Amino acid sequence: MAKTIYKIVPASLWQKAKAAGIFEGAAIDLSDGFIHFSTAVQAKETAARHFAGQTDLLLVAVDGEALGERLVYEPSRGGDLFPHLYAALPLSAVLWEKPLSLGPDGAHQFPEMPL
Repeated sequence: MAKTIYKIVPASLWQKAKAAGIFEGAAIDLSDGFIHFSTAVQAKETAARHFAGQTDLLLVAVDGEALGERLVYEPSRGGDLFPHLYAALPLSAVLWEKPLSLGPDGAHQFPEMPL
C-alpha cells in the first residue's frame, strides 16, 4: 500500500488540530467513524468530487506506515481501495502541509506528491 497518504482539510480546521496536538477528523470523518485519506493517485479526484470550488484548503501528507494497523485500505469509489484511519491522527505522523489553491481553470493545483 501507499507509503504516503493525503488528507485535504480546511486550513481553519487544521489550525485547530495543530493547537490541540491531534487531528480527530472533519465532520464527515467523525460521522463515518474513521478519517478519510487518499493516495497520491486518488487525491485530485477526491478534491474535484468533495471540495470543488473551495478555497483555503490544505493538502496534508502523512506517513501511512507510522499509523500501524489502524490504517485500513477499504473499497470505495468504483472498488478502488482508499486508506481509512480508525483512530485520531497523531501530528507526529504528518510529513508536510501545503496550500491547495484553485487554478485559473477552477481546479485545485496540487504540489508534487510522492507515491
